[in-house]
Amino acid sequence: MSGELKAVLFDMDGTLVDTEGMWWQACLAVAAELDLELTEADAGHVLGRMVEDVAGYLARRAPSPPGVERIGARLTEAFAGRISGGVTPLPGAIRLLDELRAEGVPAALVSASPRLIVEMVLRTVGAERFALVVAAEDTVRGKPLPDPYLRAASVLGLDPADCVAVEDSPTGLAAARAAGCRVVSVSGGPAPEDVLTVDGLEKVGVPLLRLLVSGRRSIG
Repeated sequence: MSGELKAVLFDMDGTLVDTEGMWWQACLAVAAELDLELTEADAGHVLGRMVEDVAGYLARRAPSPPGVERIGARLTEAFAGRISGGVTPLPGAIRLLDELRAEGVPAALVSASPRLIVEMVLRTVGAERFALVVAAEDTVRGKPLPDPYLRAASVLGLDPADCVAVEDSPTGLAAARAAGCRVVSVSGGPAPEDVLTVDGLEKVGVPLLRLLVSGRRSIG
């Protein structure tokens, strides 16, 4: 651990782009096909999770499930259909990515979404803005386990403690913390004490990220 900012590892859905609502709608639609009705109580089993995890959750609850693989394929299809027309970067996302590139700090995308979905999103966000992309297929275990963030740090040749992970969901926060990254939550909601919470990427800049890695929580 150097105490210097070596990389920033970004979640995708709900952190960089406004797609989390589209994913929830896709899950609602597929659940309805299985004669299930999802509520807010199901969100923790759906948001920030790998497609396979959500498919397994739906299969366990459905009265006559067609099989996890088929449910997973249907979830991916439903989500892809919703984002095929393009996605909207969240406020501050592109500015922060470009600021990092100008400062020579690598950015990585660490997503629970399948690579098909990630590549569709990158058409808007710009693949050139990322030194590395970790998609769902790149690790056996996904968030909330630390594997995706550990893989990103390993491929970049870095100690996770020298990386800041930027997340929006409890699932992602758990994964980043377990990996040993410094963590920023952009949800604006409650978070563990060792997580810096802001209410959007507009509040995040390279100076703040550097201070976070150095052990200080804020600029002021």
